[in-house]
Amino acid sequence: MMNLFLGILELVVCFSGVLVMDKLFGKYGLYTWMALAVIFANIQVAKQVDIAGISTALGNVMFASTYLATDILNEKYGDKSSKNAVKIAAGALIAYIVFAQFSLAFIPNSFDAVDGSMKTLFAMSVRITTASGLMFILANWCDVIIYQKLKLKTGGKYMWFRNNLSTIICNCLENFAFAILAFAGTYPVVYCLTVSVAGSLIEMLIALCDTPFLYLAKALNKKSGILLEKGSDGEAEENAEVIA
Repeated sequence: MMNLFLGILELVVCFSGVLVMDKLFGKYGLYTWMALAVIFANIQVAKQVDIAGISTALGNVMFASTYLATDILNEKYGDKSSKNAVKIAAGALIAYIVFAQFSLAFIPNSFDAVDGSMKTLFAMSVRITTASGLMFILANWCDVIIYQKLKLKTGGKYMWFRNNLSTIICNCLENFAFAILAFAGTYPVVYCLTVSVAGSLIEMLIALCDTPFLYLAKALNKKSGILLEKGSDGEAEENAEVIA
């Protein structure tokens, strides 16, 4: 029960954090969130837990928040901004992998108390982070494309539909591919498939939960009276004028 409670609390805090970053800093806040989320998610994903009797890896909520961030970017600033966010997150992930290895390479002195723990975490997460990063980039990129195509097909209507469909499709594909790439050989194949199914079910539920936050982000934008206009480069920019 404690893990379930913590999972729900993390979801609320995490998705609310996306809205706060958007409200305070606009697209640059969402770019920052993407970079932070991909790093924290890749740290969390090394930990295996049971939630409501289902075995899964942590990181589902943090990863899911990146889909919420790109969907908000897509709605407010256009698909170019969403793709930029994925590129920034990819850069942050590469930096994390590189500097984690630098941390392991340094020889600790006699006063050090954390080198062993860092080796356990970072050494294991090289494979996990690589698999996770690859699937993160591909899944988020596909999510942006699918979301935008659905938006054009529906004439900008049914935001809940494109939000859920694009997120669920990409999340499920990411879960199965990640579990095989990251855990095959380390854990039994049956366990890898169990984690994939469990992760997909959990992320389907998370995808449904992020929809109200997407509508809330849109409502907060309208309430603030910010106009969004297309810039010369085709990317939506914030207009400082307030709607009368």
